[in-house]
Amino acid sequence: MRSALATALCIILAALPAHAAPKVLATIKPIHSLVAAVMAGAGTPDLLIQGAQSEHSYALKPSDAAKIGAAAVIFEVGPDLETYLARPLATLAHGSVVVLESAPGVERLPARWGGLWDEIQAITETAPDPHIWLDPENAVAMTTAIAASLSKADAAHAALYAANGRKEIARLKAQEKDLAAKLAPLRGRRYIVFHDAYQYFERRFGLSSMGAVTVAPDRPVGPRRVSMLRDAIRTRGVACVFREPQFPPALIQTLVEGSPARIGVLDPLGAELVPGPELYPKLLNAIAASLRGCLG
Repeated sequence: MRSALATALCIILAALPAHAAPKVLATIKPIHSLVAAVMAGAGTPDLLIQGAQSEHSYALKPSDAAKIGAAAVIFEVGPDLETYLARPLATLAHGSVVVLESAPGVERLPARWGGLWDEIQAITETAPDPHIWLDPENAVAMTTAIAASLSKADAAHAALYAANGRKEIARLKAQEKDLAAKLAPLRGRRYIVFHDAYQYFERRFGLSSMGAVTVAPDRPVGPRRVSMLRDAIRTRGVACVFREPQFPPALIQTLVEGSPARIGVLDPLGAELVPGPELYPKLLNAIAASLRGCLG
């Protein structure tokens, strides 16, 4: 009996990790996915914004405060996106906070206004566009920074983080090459997006939307812009207007009414995707598939 118990105990102990990874928190699904890929085999990061909630209008819950306080490493895009986190991070965070928009190699583009791009060229926006993750080259730079930050916080798994980082970067580069071939036929096609979240993706793959319904999804759209967009959709050969799953489709339906333009869906966050290391490549594939389905 004692021998059997001893054997069972040895099996259980052998299955336990020799060193537990630190608690890690990521703010949004795409960043969480990259962190999860680097941590594979060592641990699983926590995710702050769950489900289909928008990052633009998120309000912290008490459970979120507990996650922030318990995390040894917190990965965020940065204050240009997670505006709601500035004070909580200053008062609650005990671990290191990694701002990925400042990581070496991450390219940042200036944010644009809502409306039609060719009619607002004289207007400049000083704030950077925070949707950096939609450029796979930025994802490569962020993955490098994630692996380095985790290795510093958890030296026992440094070799694993480095190996996982190299594997993820190879996957990202292979996917970028595949998407470039699939999206090349869409260059020059006219479309309008719900909000200006996709210029990193468009610039990487040579696409160009005509404009955006709104600069930020939590801001109301005035009647003047609605009229301008409706006229452009009817007269300028707009093939598709894209809505986002986190927001009601009524406005988009109003814009395309009476025109041949179709309605598509683009999702910059992966609202309906299961969190984990596979989410990021699925997110880029889903965006590409939506563009091809509506514009092709």
